[in-house]
Amino acid sequence: MKYEGMIIRPPSEARSVLLQVTVGCSHNKCTFCGTYRGEKFRIKSFEEIEEDILEAGSYGRIEKVFLCDGDALIVPQRKLIPIMESINRNIRGITRIGTYANAKSILRKTPEELTRLKELGLGIVYLGVETGNEELLRVINKGATYDQMVTAGRMVKAAGILLSVTVLLGIGGIEKSKEHALDTARLLTDIDPDYAGALTVMIVPGTPLHQDYSEGRFVLPDTFGFLEELGIMIGRSNFSNCFFTSNHASNYLPLRVNLPEQKEEAVELIYNVIESQNRKVLRPEFLRGL
Repeated sequence: MKYEGMIIRPPSEARSVLLQVTVGCSHNKCTFCGTYRGEKFRIKSFEEIEEDILEAGSYGRIEKVFLCDGDALIVPQRKLIPIMESINRNIRGITRIGTYANAKSILRKTPEELTRLKELGLGIVYLGVETGNEELLRVINKGATYDQMVTAGRMVKAAGILLSVTVLLGIGGIEKSKEHALDTARLLTDIDPDYAGALTVMIVPGTPLHQDYSEGRFVLPDTFGFLEELGIMIGRSNFSNCFFTSNHASNYLPLRVNLPEQKEEAVELIYNVIESQNRKVLRPEFLRGL
């Protein structure tokens, strides 16, 4: 397999074949993200991609393929369909294809196009929403409004594709911590994803957020401030059926809960840790990372 630049994947795609169809991220303007800084976005040629598909096909039976990189769904439908067809034609055992997406790339598809991708095996889309606060969405240069996030998420679900969204603890700093948590709970409720994951913001050198942090314009919540946001997001969200996690390496308190069934249990645990200031149950600082 031929990879260019930084390759990232969701934790749940650990056993998937990583097929790079784009290099970098088409948006690449989020103030907190340094993953693709300085990397020019491009869509690989079908010939490059199919060469990797044929190699993957020689591995034997493969259940899952993940389309890299930052938002492979941005690939125009006329180019994406042949890639999906080639995967199905050349790789035995495929049960699911996954991809990152952003609101723009989803909204550029019609409902019929998303349904067609579902028919070709697109089984899950990972959407980074980060926050439900309108002001913060502008400040972090997310490139989408609250309503666009909700519409995009609902479109994925309406096509029968599993939706996994991520939110970012601490992205509002101390100043906007509570508003961020409350508005994000509202956004999660409005989207009602199948999966939701909370990550904790990490200050990455070279990003605009790092500059704001270094110059004192952005102040992070403390450890228990992050947990307060997590408690609000879980406690104020209303899901029909969602698997919610905070087990990413950036987080202090790893959780894996089914909502709404385990909401009270999860919220009680979070606030017990906050009230007791019990650091023994938290991930040590030296084990945290991106």
